[in-house]
Amino acid sequence: MSKHEVLPLPANWELARVVSELREVRRQWRESCARNHECGGRELPAPEQIRDIVDGLRGALFPMRLGPPDLRQESEDFFVAHTLDSALHALHQQVLLELHYTARQSGNESDSTIDAKAVNIVRTFAAELPHVRSLLDTDVRAAYNGDPAAHSVDEILLCYPGAQAVIHHRLAHVLYRLGASMIARIIAELAHSETGIDIHPGAQIGSGFFIDHGTGVVIGETAIIGARVRIYQAVTLGAKRFNVGDDGVLEKGAPRHPILEDDVVVYAGATILGRITIGKGSSIGGNVWLTRSVPPGSVITQASSQHEVAGSKT
Repeated sequence: MSKHEVLPLPANWELARVVSELREVRRQWRESCARNHECGGRELPAPEQIRDIVDGLRGALFPMRLGPPDLRQESEDFFVAHTLDSALHALHQQVLLELHYTARQSGNESDSTIDAKAVNIVRTFAAELPHVRSLLDTDVRAAYNGDPAAHSVDEILLCYPGAQAVIHHRLAHVLYRLGASMIARIIAELAHSETGIDIHPGAQIGSGFFIDHGTGVVIGETAIIGARVRIYQAVTLGAKRFNVGDDGVLEKGAPRHPILEDDVVVYAGATILGRITIGKGSSIGGNVWLTRSVPPGSVITQASSQHEVAGSKT
């Protein structure tokens, strides 16, 4: 370095001021949360750990496809037992964190009550896993039967984002029903980030459900989907409007999403909004915007915005 060169001055980020202002913003936020009972402290379920739990559960549900590559059938039961034991113990810890968080908000439950509730949630969840596997078998079969490009059910499990999203949803929905709603939402968002498919864990979905391609699919919390329903990419089953309470806050949990009866097909880009019913066996064409119920057997097209029932237009 030449003796005439000038060293640059160290950058001054004014960190003392920034840190002080951030502290004040946090203080205001925490005071607001405390007044409205919206915050529950630092200890929360951890997405990273829940991701590991879900990976273990997926492997236990489909050991020869989603388990370790060196697994053999003669050791399947040992692998499933070991994996479930580890995953369920880890899940129990996450459920405890969520229940304690909720209790800090409400102040209504003792530690002993929370501990018993957490054990019951995980035990009930474990007991439902065989039913979850049976449902997923119908979903995988529906995907294979519904896509001429699919060469095997194994390909569905290994390659199809719709199948991965539905596996996550089946697990999340059980936890949502049992009262672990935050963990359920984390599971749903893990699938959303990996597949582009956003299914709220509260949505009720029947057997034989197939999402083809899937990117951009949105299914709301109170949606009800019957058996053997097939939907394509960029489909939205959403709310038309949101009710606001006297306190100015949106009402929670009110039925506001569509009902799709059995054997409905919804093609790419369709948007179905509000608590309306799409009748059994109906077909909703691509890019349709629909805010009214349609009877069974309807065919709704974007071009005409009319429905056809049993060959006649109404």
